[in-house]
Amino acid sequence: MKSTSLKGVALVALLSSECGGFSLSTPNLAAHVARYSTRSSRRRLLTPHDSSKRFDSLSQFNSAVADERGNVEQSKATTSFDPADEFTGVAPSKILGDKIPYSELTIGVLKETYPGENRVSVAPESAKMLVDAGFSVIVESRAGELASFSDASYVDSGCVVLPRDSVYAQADILTKIRPPDEDEVPKLAKKTLVGMISPSINTQLFSELTEQETNVFALDCVPRMLSRAQAYDVLSSQANIAGYRSVIEAANNFPRFFAGQMTAAGKVPPAKVLVLGVGVAGLAAIQTAKNMGAIVRAFDVRPVTKEQVESMGATFLEVPINEDGAGAGGYAKEMSEEYKAAQAKLMLEQASEVDVIITTALIPGKKAPILVNQEMLDVMKPGSVLVDLAAANGGNVAQTEPNKVVTTANGVTIIGYTDLPSRLASTSSTLFGNNVAKFILSIGPQTTKEKGFFQIDLEDDAVQNMLISYNGEARYPDKIKPFNPPPPRVESSVELVSKTEEEMMHEANEKQLAGFIKNAGVASLAAFALLAFGYSTDSPENISLLATFALAGLAGYQVVWGVAPALHSPLMAVTNAISGMTAVGGMLLLAHGNSESSGLVPDSPSHWMGAIATVLSFVNISGGFLITGKMLDLFRSVHVVWHSAYCGVFVAIL
Repeated sequence: MKSTSLKGVALVALLSSECGGFSLSTPNLAAHVARYSTRSSRRRLLTPHDSSKRFDSLSQFNSAVADERGNVEQSKATTSFDPADEFTGVAPSKILGDKIPYSELTIGVLKETYPGENRVSVAPESAKMLVDAGFSVIVESRAGELASFSDASYVDSGCVVLPRDSVYAQADILTKIRPPDEDEVPKLAKKTLVGMISPSINTQLFSELTEQETNVFALDCVPRMLSRAQAYDVLSSQANIAGYRSVIEAANNFPRFFAGQMTAAGKVPPAKVLVLGVGVAGLAAIQTAKNMGAIVRAFDVRPVTKEQVESMGATFLEVPINEDGAGAGGYAKEMSEEYKAAQAKLMLEQASEVDVIITTALIPGKKAPILVNQEMLDVMKPGSVLVDLAAANGGNVAQTEPNKVVTTANGVTIIGYTDLPSRLASTSSTLFGNNVAKFILSIGPQTTKEKGFFQIDLEDDAVQNMLISYNGEARYPDKIKPFNPPPPRVESSVELVSKTEEEMMHEANEKQLAGFIKNAGVASLAAFALLAFGYSTDSPENISLLATFALAGLAGYQVVWGVAPALHSPLMAVTNAISGMTAVGGMLLLAHGNSESSGLVPDSPSHWMGAIATVLSFVNISGGFLITGKMLDLFRSVHVVWHSAYCGVFVAIL
């Protein structure tokens, strides 16, 4: 009965969000939704239900609610509960550093309220990852509507769609993209928030969240130099989309083609695009502009980016001053005044030539530097376009206005959109949601190695950097240890010691003496072994066989290692030489005692051994020649390859 009731509650909750604004106003029904979600039966809210059913009138909806109320009352009569479990308004957070099974945690996905924000923090694909791992996932009604994700798609992924207040009340972990507003902050008390906070900028918001004991994971504080943190890096995933979209916006406002064309009607030159700042967004812009057929140039104060730019087919511009602009965390640092002057001169020259400029330069914690000043704007051609990706931080262009398109007096268009990722809401939400899901799934198992349990562990560098507020205590910035990659391994240098000529001569004599003693010892042992063998043997034939073996060994050594690899690889030369020696030995065995036998079939063990050795040696030698011939054919013209196929025939005849 409990399972049936839960299915009904989830059904009514979803339908209430889809039938023209009806809400769960029945106190008992709302209480049971919250009550079941905070108990071990929470997982049953994930039972799939029919999201296609709709009501034609308010009376039909009220009738369904009344029927469900009867089911709930019947369930209460047959099931006993502890009064301490009754819902009291807000479910206390369970994220206190203890080891908590995924099945006891609920993740809530909120709809973004920031004006113009079309993304959602967790897409259905990402939500399914969390559900499959064991979490309960509840989604605010129409949270993904602007990103082309319907409520039904979340239900198909195993989520439950509920009204906004129910999501706040039932969720232990809440996910957002934009920082919460003043109406949302109180509802996050004693919860865990995963989202973009920017604590260095939103200091008042950070203080309020900390005071009400909200555990905050700031996704924008990800340690970008940590290799595995790339899976959680929302800054990179969204900057990639912003770089792509910036080129699309520039092309939309540019009065010509990006790609050059030559037709009967005339010739259209390709657009010249300059990208300032070669980070994730800059590289995405370079790739997109190149794909659209433009001539692309790029500039960055970090020389290490030159190779990346040139690998994409763009031209890297350099300032004739040797100064590295690489800063902490992979960002650029502020340059010297001398460098800025040389850079301004270079940019002034480029501004008069290019048609499109895309700026992406940001310095953490500071206002964005001006890269395109008024003097550069004045020399740009009419119809030129600038896209300022740093508009939210003051802008890299002199006349940038956030969220506006400005046209200068000389006809230059300046685009200052701050919502470029939101203009590709579906892709942005999918990538952002993957970052969020992978980060949540890493909290605990990454260091504890226990799958299925959520546990905050400050030994995890990603968690340690992104957890800015915990249990009412502010950790940012004083208690956060910035992640720095381990220093490169330095090879220990060998100290060179100068020696006199006498010392060097003495060392050479000692080495020569040591070698002589070693060789004399080996020769003495060999001579002793020969004397012992000669003294112990009674047959002169044994001495003859030993002499033959010794001479054959010396001859074989010289033959094998003296073969020049003229027609083979070195390996083939050695193997063929060895096979040649075994073939000769096999034929000698076949010849031994041949006067006493007649016929082609071997009639003694020695003859059989000789025959086998000869055959195997023949196979190895002929195969070596054939393989070598095929290798050489790769470097020959077609008309001179004819003879290689007959190498084996000649060997077979011989």
